[in-house]
Amino acid sequence: MNQCPFFPTPYKNKASLWLTFLLKRRSWLDGLYERSYKMRAGSVRMPGFDLHIINDPKGVRQVMVEEVKEFPKSQLLHELLSPLLGESIFTTNGEVWAKQRELLRPSFEMTRISKVFNLMSEAVNDLMQKLSQYPNGAVVEVDEQMTFVTADVIFRTIMSEKLDEKRGKEVLDAFAIFQEKTVHTAMIRMFKLPSWCAFLLGEQKRRKAGETIRKVLSDIIAPRYEAFQKEGGGKYEDILDSLLRVIDTQTQKPFSFKEILDQVAMLFLAGHETTASSLTWTLYILSLAQEEQEKAYQEIIQIAQNEPFALEHIKQMKYLTNIFKESLRLYPPVGFFARSAERETEICDKLIQKGSGVVVAPWLIHRHEKYWKNPHEFDPTRHEHKENITKDTYMPFGMGKRICIGEGFAMQEAILILANVLRTYKLELQEGFVPDVVGRLTIRSANGMYIKMTRR
Repeated sequence: MNQCPFFPTPYKNKASLWLTFLLKRRSWLDGLYERSYKMRAGSVRMPGFDLHIINDPKGVRQVMVEEVKEFPKSQLLHELLSPLLGESIFTTNGEVWAKQRELLRPSFEMTRISKVFNLMSEAVNDLMQKLSQYPNGAVVEVDEQMTFVTADVIFRTIMSEKLDEKRGKEVLDAFAIFQEKTVHTAMIRMFKLPSWCAFLLGEQKRRKAGETIRKVLSDIIAPRYEAFQKEGGGKYEDILDSLLRVIDTQTQKPFSFKEILDQVAMLFLAGHETTASSLTWTLYILSLAQEEQEKAYQEIIQIAQNEPFALEHIKQMKYLTNIFKESLRLYPPVGFFARSAERETEICDKLIQKGSGVVVAPWLIHRHEKYWKNPHEFDPTRHEHKENITKDTYMPFGMGKRICIGEGFAMQEAILILANVLRTYKLELQEGFVPDVVGRLTIRSANGMYIKMTRR
């Protein structure tokens, strides 16, 4: 029988307000309690505003689909992410968001072409070359490897630039700081503490980390932007080239340099961090679930033998895809979606005041005992029966109009990476290792992920 994948044991009872602050300033998962996984809806009174958590499918649809304009993305989230993302579709609302999404759509239609798959494959080949340098049976910190390869995929597909080790370390170290310190700043803001508290907890480091990432991206984009203004396109077939060509039908103007930088920063964050998180957790689960790992290996061999993986191979890997989908259920990369109420309304028989925070949390909904049998257990066969899984109880990519624009890209990339790793290596969790699950911008393991990799 498979070992049950780890998740933080919730507290028996709801913590007091100040204990909540002490717990959640490291990770918002640390403040959950048993009823969080069973309730239809719950509320937390913060010093500055009320926060409502909605688990009920009807309430979820109300917030995410039916009355989406009444529940825009949280202004606090926008302010927290602006040092890195500026004004991008990740945090904007209303007409600004709709316009940005429409302007970005042609760029994402590009991700369906085989050219992008070839760029992905080159990055994955480099990953496999790196892994081959470890001794057979070595314990590898796979979280680090997954973070690098997904960032490399984004650099290649968006900007036709390979991510070298030096630049990769600079960007990924900066992003780790940005994630950690953003949780601290969020808690300071939510508890209405003086702004100097944020600086004590690393606000300057957080802003500097955002600037570091934007500078690396800016240094690549600037020469391309200038060359395009002088000569037009033609040399590149990537997402950046598509962004440079976009014309706003209302103003007849292209994206400005800052607008392009903002969107590329968003694509970098959403494109590498979420997929890296999902891949790390999938490798962790497979290192525990030996039977499912072997079935996935047999499927990969049956479909592709030892040939280089083609796009058609990836589309045929149904069992591996279901494994990944189940991993997304247990460890959704974005554990909560933060919204704010634009007007007074009612959800799940609760009166929601204007200005209140509203959270739809995939982490809770995906593990809710009312919607899932044995919710904390890994069972990829759940996803063989699509009719049993509804969009309001399974939403790793969000739902409604704001569903992730890069879902197809992420699924393709993840299955390609998993197929390469599983065809080459048998995975076993390092003896005695227990991941430290934390909820920040994404669901991560704070102490990395150590897996023994034995060549097949």
